[in-house]
Amino acid sequence: MANIKKFDLSGKEIGQITVKDEVLERGANSQMIKDYIVALRANARQWSAHTKSRSEVSHSGQKPHPQKGTGRARQGYLGAPQYKGGGRVGGPRAKFDQHVSINRKEKRAAIRHLLAEKIQSESMIVLENEAFKAPKTKKVADFLKGREIFGKKVLIIGDLEEKKAASKKKKTDNKSESKNDHFLKSLRNIPRAEYIVLDNVSGYDIIAHRNIILMEPAVDKLMKILES
Repeated sequence: MANIKKFDLSGKEIGQITVKDEVLERGANSQMIKDYIVALRANARQWSAHTKSRSEVSHSGQKPHPQKGTGRARQGYLGAPQYKGGGRVGGPRAKFDQHVSINRKEKRAAIRHLLAEKIQSESMIVLENEAFKAPKTKKVADFLKGREIFGKKVLIIGDLEEKKAASKKKKTDNKSESKNDHFLKSLRNIPRAEYIVLDNVSGYDIIAHRNIILMEPAVDKLMKILES
């Protein structure tokens, strides 16, 4: 049995969430994790750098100068690489066939395995959702300092439903802001702290951050992911 400690923003431990061993042991093998991360990194590349060859540049077919009688080396085309505006030799070319497909079941298994690793290594904690009347960066910073993770890479994971509710509330009342809005604004000036909803978390996000803070509303969804 593994436990995820639950804290309030003052840094006081207010409980624990128990995760069964059989849920945590449903992992993926190391090769699957490697293939998944390599595919994520490869697909993140834009492949947009592109230079034109001499056959693609816009130039007339006129010879730069007569073939004979000038004493100069013979030249046949103004679009040659040695001329200004000519084509590039060996320059970068856009590649559109570099996408690496990721099997959906393997992706879910990899994310489940990586989340389970964070729980087993006690690198994940749960943070109680507290009502913020206004953004309070210092309050969140003091919590991170109390956990000795201020200035380190921290991933804060929230719930998509809460974010939807906040945006819906904004549409009905432009002046009103939810506690989630105030919490997100409190994170803006905290270095190396990133907020993401659980539905959008990738395996690379989990690996790239040593510490994970799970917001309380996302706990149920996390359990469903681990049990799926």
